[in-house]
Amino acid sequence: MLVRKSTAVWQGTLKDGKGRMSLGSGAFDRAYSFGSRFENGTGSNPEELLGAAHAGCFSMALAHALSQAGFPPREVATEARVTLDRTAEGFTITRSDLVTKADVPGIDAALFARLAEEAKKGCPVSRALKGVEISLQAKLNSRG
Repeated sequence: MLVRKSTAVWQGTLKDGKGRMSLGSGAFDRAYSFGSRFENGTGSNPEELLGAAHAGCFSMALAHALSQAGFPPREVATEARVTLDRTAEGFTITRSDLVTKADVPGIDAALFARLAEEAKKGCPVSRALKGVEISLQAKLNSRG
């Protein structure tokens, strides 16, 4: 079993406070605030970190599925657009929209689409986000 650690420290009130989020590996250490989360201010926020995790997980899952099917990709590039909405229960992450482009020599579009959909459903981050709507736009950019 693998356990990964990240930390967050918040100082002050929600509106006027500030914080830092860090990955246990040391690869990321950034400030965040009410403004960076709810008002497009400078700094990071939990939703973009979740998006990075989702995009990274999906890209790896799709690369694996393509390779297993005999079509190792040259590249899989994915963006995840995570939506934070105000709902009756309060602010809620309601969706993650994956937009991916892949360079996969020799594969046909139908097989690529099927494998991309399977990767969307099967990657560990997608499975962790079961209560969130997940969409996928997958484009094949083969160069031959």
